[in-house]
Amino acid sequence: MTTYAALLRGINVGGSKKVPMADLRTLLTGLGHTGVATYLQSGNAVFTTDGGDEDTLAADIAQAVEKHFGFTVEILVRDHTYLKAVRDACPFPAADLAPKQLHVTYFSHPVDTARFASVDQQALLPEEFRLGDRALYLYAPDGLGRSKLAEALSRPRLLKGLTATSRNWNTVVKLVEMTATAADD
Repeated sequence: MTTYAALLRGINVGGSKKVPMADLRTLLTGLGHTGVATYLQSGNAVFTTDGGDEDTLAADIAQAVEKHFGFTVEILVRDHTYLKAVRDACPFPAADLAPKQLHVTYFSHPVDTARFASVDQQALLPEEFRLGDRALYLYAPDGLGRSKLAEALSRPRLLKGLTATSRNWNTVVKLVEMTATAADD
């Protein structure tokens, strides 16, 4: 049995793509997953299962969401080991920063620096980003809502061919905690 987090992109934002968390928990349980829990209203669900890989699980959940709610949602599924590795590899001093200053964007596929070469990081200092394993770490001292770098990094041409979904540092840490099992401690 492996514990995973499903990261649903763009739900419950601005009144569109409404997915009540109770309904999402029921949907995941109906797919045969156990230990289902959700975190916040922004599309974070944790579950345990003994079958499938991340991509297959994401596709199955996306298909069930579309059938139940009537709209498509991009979904990434990641296991505890990956989520913990992303947390632990943070290139910024997370313990010294306010959680609103640090974000992780999870990607469906690995990315390299060439993808983001057109972003002039020097011009956007003190904001910074670093790439990790299918992840981008963003330091935005004034928060994501005011971040010029976040805006530059989210241009459609830079994200073409990827599913990308961002979480603040509190959520990154909480998902690691929620996916932890006794064997992982």
